[in-house]
Amino acid sequence: MSTFQAPKGTYDLIPPDSAAYLAVREAIAAPLRNSGYGYIETPGFENVELFARGVGESTDIVTKEMYAFETKGGDRLALRPEGTASVLRAALEANLHKTGNLPVKLWYSGSYYRYERPQKGRYRHFSQVGAEAIGAEDPALDAELIILADQAYRSLGLRNFRILLNSLGDKECRPVYREALQAFLRGLDLDEETLRRAEINPLRVLDDKRRDVQQQLTGAPLLRDYLCDACKAYHEEVRELITAAGVVFEDDAKLVRGLDYYTRTTFEFVHDGLGSQSAVGGGGRYDGLSEMIGGPALPSVGWALGVDRTVLALEAEGVELQLPASTSVFAVPLGEEARRVLFAKVTELRKLGVAADFSYGGKGLKGAMKNANRSGARYTIVAGERDLAEGVVQLKDMQSGEQSAVGVNEIVAELESRLG
Repeated sequence: MSTFQAPKGTYDLIPPDSAAYLAVREAIAAPLRNSGYGYIETPGFENVELFARGVGESTDIVTKEMYAFETKGGDRLALRPEGTASVLRAALEANLHKTGNLPVKLWYSGSYYRYERPQKGRYRHFSQVGAEAIGAEDPALDAELIILADQAYRSLGLRNFRILLNSLGDKECRPVYREALQAFLRGLDLDEETLRRAEINPLRVLDDKRRDVQQQLTGAPLLRDYLCDACKAYHEEVRELITAAGVVFEDDAKLVRGLDYYTRTTFEFVHDGLGSQSAVGGGGRYDGLSEMIGGPALPSVGWALGVDRTVLALEAEGVELQLPASTSVFAVPLGEEARRVLFAKVTELRKLGVAADFSYGGKGLKGAMKNANRSGARYTIVAGERDLAEGVVQLKDMQSGEQSAVGVNEIVAELESRLG
């Protein structure tokens, strides 16, 4: 046994469980690829200032959870705690917004890192699939992304998730609400750090999960009562488009995402079967983020869905994914000549797209057939010297147990036919 273990709060993805994670990533990505989103991949670490400006210096992510370090060259870097700021930085650096085809629609998949107290559904290393539509202010884009996420979850078989929806207003109406909320918060019995946060970004206090804080927030002013006419009309159109698409959602006037860059539309996907870590994904509009990190005005919207929590949600609902067999054909050679012949057949099957594996290490028949059973293969090819002398191999159906002789030169076509 190794003397090393995975760091606290992390996990290893290993077969066969890893197949479910791959299936979830593919299911989330599929509707995005069908809707004009191109794949983007960014570094696992970025300049600390990118997240301090974009995510927000008052957020727990930046103040408590970010893995920051200094390089030998003196650069201050951080492991990425979320994807949006990195994707927008990459899009701006590559001048994707200057190609004349707005919005720039991008999707991504990767690992993210936050120093949090580990528990089920909350890890220090976690996986997300995200999507961003950069450079257009249009309620249809907000609706599109919510609909695509709903489509992805339902394609996996998830049913017991809820979509929470709210509007956070814009630079015109939010300052008025901010003042009203700050005045309310100053009258509460809050600790010094929370009061300091209220002065920097009072909306973050609404996102505080502590029960004693939430109890005091009863009667707090709601942003929906302060929305300007433009924000009200925008939000109503988002609601109408989602409803027309048959997507069910819940209005949540207290919904505040944990990042500072959100404006107007904000939403969250929650699953009540996951306990305290109920959010499986979320996102919203971030019209000012580009300017925050030194770019031009580029109204944008996006989301990120947690792969880890989606897998947990599937388990909570008892959904078993229909995963493709990792191995369809397993070859068992008995002797050197059979080893050469069957290895060539396995190679040929793989070129045709058939998942095929081989008994390595010169095992005897009993041991090799155990490996064939463990592989989950539908068919096993067995051949020894006598079989080859007769120009045949033995083809065994691992489900029915039936076995028949098939010509060496016909075995590939036979398997291709049987496997469809």
